[in-house]
Amino acid sequence: MASAPFDYATLFRAGLPAPAARWNGFPAYNFVGGHNDAATMPVKDMVDAITRVLEREGKTLATYGLESGPLGYRPLRDFLAAKLERQAGITCTADEILITSGSLQGLDLVNQLLVGPGDTVIIEQGTYGGAMTRVNKLGARIVCAPLDSDGLCMTSLANILEDLKAKGIQPKYIYTIPTIQNPTGSILPEDRRRELLRLSAAYGVPIFEDECYSDLVWDGERPPALRGMCNSDQVIFVGSFSKSIAPALRVGYVVASWDILSRMLACKTDAGSGALEQMLLAEYCTRHFDAHVARIRGTLRAKLDALVEALGEHFGTAAEFEIPKGGIFLWVKLPDGVDTTKLAQAALAAGVAINPGAEWATDPDWGRCRLRICFANPPIETIRKGVAVLAEVAHRELGVPSRIANVTRG
Repeated sequence: MASAPFDYATLFRAGLPAPAARWNGFPAYNFVGGHNDAATMPVKDMVDAITRVLEREGKTLATYGLESGPLGYRPLRDFLAAKLERQAGITCTADEILITSGSLQGLDLVNQLLVGPGDTVIIEQGTYGGAMTRVNKLGARIVCAPLDSDGLCMTSLANILEDLKAKGIQPKYIYTIPTIQNPTGSILPEDRRRELLRLSAAYGVPIFEDECYSDLVWDGERPPALRGMCNSDQVIFVGSFSKSIAPALRVGYVVASWDILSRMLACKTDAGSGALEQMLLAEYCTRHFDAHVARIRGTLRAKLDALVEALGEHFGTAAEFEIPKGGIFLWVKLPDGVDTTKLAQAALAAGVAINPGAEWATDPDWGRCRLRICFANPPIETIRKGVAVLAEVAHRELGVPSRIANVTRG
């Protein structure tokens, strides 16, 4: 006879987040998350790469760390050191790179080192939602730093730093996504980068630089990374293979000196990030990375063009946006009275998933009428159909746009 279910609800500790919703598959028109284009996944080359590396080095799976130590698989760190110097101006050795389980683990490790209850961090007005939730869970305070079409505003940041100094508050870091900003897609100009470094040094506040999208600049030309412009721990750098290769591989990395990484390793209690993923990426990327990224940039740009065209057709002037300079997101502003959280709920019932702007903003009022659309995963025809459905829902529920597909409604 089966025993009665054990009542764990009485045993859960206080302060847990709400339970996760059961996954029932992707909606018909999925514009959320950081998914990428399935058709450009280099499956054949990845099969060849994993076969080669396993035949050559598979016996090292018998040891934690693949005989490369706790920082991660040495050939992958060697590849990254060369790539970062060539493309981002960062001069570092493999021993200044820590492989993590996605860039999210990098965020967690930096926060574990620096942030506690009551601390203050400065985060851009629009930002990666995961960065905000992690700081909030630690009981720290977020100060919103305004953005414009070129990224972080230096005059506003200077005023923030001066105001905090006058109040006796020392921020733990300035978190920024300078190259293909998430969600806006902007690229911080080089003169602003220099000013950001100057302000950071003048006020003694380090910079936490998130470069997860920087490989996807449309023309392949990007300013030097902030870390590359100072090559010191004034900047802690985090990157990822999720957008350039595959998000499900869950491989990210942190660049910092051993003094910092040694403290991170003491907090990284997972006995090492996934070994097969690291071996696969090192073998594949050494031969194919640049050609693959050039190919995926072209695919993503074509999808962005289709999205922009569909928004123009179905939303007209009701949808405002800056064309991003790369990446996988379009940041869209609807009329001021629109609440995109309500729109997202109604749209999901119609099979369209979007990210409401308040979830990607340190200033929820600023984000309230905005939404983030990920265009990387759906095929072009699905993008077009999904935007049409979204416009129908927005018109029915919120009265915008006033015209859909050039037909006056109401």
